[in-house]
Amino acid sequence: MAPSTSLLLSFFILFSHLSSASSFEEIENTPLTITLPLTATFTSKPSMDPMLFLQELASESMSRAHLLKYGKTSPLVKSPLYPIVYGGHTISLSFGTPPQKLSYLVDTGSHVVWTPCTTHYRCINCSFSAKEIPFFKPQLSTSLKTLNCKNPRCTSECPRCKGNPKNCPQICPFFVQYGTGAEAGYYLSEDLHFPEKIFHNILVGCATIGLREISTFAMGGFGRSMFSLPVQMGVKKFAYCLKSHYFDNTRNSSNLIFDYRDGDTKGLSYTPFLKNPPDYPIYYYLVVKNLMLGNKILPISSKYLAPGSNGSGGLVIDSGFAYGYMAGPVFKIVTNELKKQMYKYKRSHEVEKLSGFTPCYNFTGRKIEIPDLIYHFTGGATMVVPGNRYFRFIPQIGFGCFPVTTDAAKTLEFTPGPSMILGNYMQVNHYIEFDLKNDRLGFRQQTC
Repeated sequence: MAPSTSLLLSFFILFSHLSSASSFEEIENTPLTITLPLTATFTSKPSMDPMLFLQELASESMSRAHLLKYGKTSPLVKSPLYPIVYGGHTISLSFGTPPQKLSYLVDTGSHVVWTPCTTHYRCINCSFSAKEIPFFKPQLSTSLKTLNCKNPRCTSECPRCKGNPKNCPQICPFFVQYGTGAEAGYYLSEDLHFPEKIFHNILVGCATIGLREISTFAMGGFGRSMFSLPVQMGVKKFAYCLKSHYFDNTRNSSNLIFDYRDGDTKGLSYTPFLKNPPDYPIYYYLVVKNLMLGNKILPISSKYLAPGSNGSGGLVIDSGFAYGYMAGPVFKIVTNELKKQMYKYKRSHEVEKLSGFTPCYNFTGRKIEIPDLIYHFTGGATMVVPGNRYFRFIPQIGFGCFPVTTDAAKTLEFTPGPSMILGNYMQVNHYIEFDLKNDRLGFRQQTC
């Protein structure tokens, strides 16, 4: 569940007090592409007990779903992309002069770039010690500039400016909420270094205090915002191909590509991004024409497949979510059909109770056959997710579960926000392209 309003308010008041006392004294010659290694990585040390581990995944997934639903030039650059245990992926970015390299989570459901940036960083009720956190050192950078409230790039509320930020010297405050956690600090602008190019004046949140965080990583926001990393870099599109994720922090990287070229990419099928509803401005919304399990078209109402003007319904694609989410009615239809097609395997209600996922099956000594989950999008694009990409297997005990989270236990009503969230686990072995210039998503199956 999200933190209480009173707790967040107290946290923000504490931050405002701390930040008031703390301060620090166009694209040219850009390559066609910039490519970075992308790596799966653990956000926190996982439990060795497989049931406890699944419980942690279920809790973190539900927290993420709650946030997404209710939380109100020249061409290309490649970077290695690394996976993390709960399902995230990181890239290495080098800010400052001289450059300071840190790992940043790639999150298409977030809209800003931020990093812990002080030895006095505090984290309240967090799953780690603040001493474990790698942090950016502003005092070592000659290119750093703090942002004050009169700067037009400061869109935050500045409480000490009393409604008149034009002549207010207060440092521009930074505050963002992630599921049950939050980060606060102030904004600064910095140089971002790649071998191919240096980008100047990138807006970065300098986090000085955190609340209920599970990750020691900095955050790279890739959502639909003028302050997201790809938009600040001026790219026309960005793409990634995610490798299989075994939740063991194996440092096997794939690539994240920043692309400055326009036009179609060979072999991709495209579906348009929808115009974002006012309450959900940063997410990548898609329309699902129909959803299939194996060769069966599922009888899901159109109000869940396409978002309304208030943002209810439709699908959001999110790189920061491990498995994904389905609203109660959608989840019920999908899992009822899944149970019918999986009738030859023995259900394990005990594992379901312990893990928080459902349904779960005993696959011990059996050939595993799970039907494909198939998304048909507007524009004719079809994404086929094989069973081994949407089931979570527990080889230590021979079981497997459907790990998509839902609010079905609480309500079957039509709730706010997207009805489906496509997590990165289902995106594995797909080349996924976010075409920002043409407002569309492109993808194809391939071995990453």
